[in-house]
Amino acid sequence: MPKPPSTPALSDVYYENCDEARAAGVAPLHRGEPGYGPHLDRDGDGVACEPYLGR
Repeated sequence: MPKPPSTPALSDVYYENCDEARAAGVAPLHRGEPGYGPHLDRDGDGVACEPYLGR
């Protein structure tokens, strides 16, 4: 029986910036989700790449 294709481990998911996360359709990211990184969470609230509301 053929082996199913492997999927990346959670630690293998990395986005250099929010543009990459948005292009992948995963933004916003929450702490603990694959791809979340503190470098994407400017205000440190646990939500990365949240929509900019022009405040």
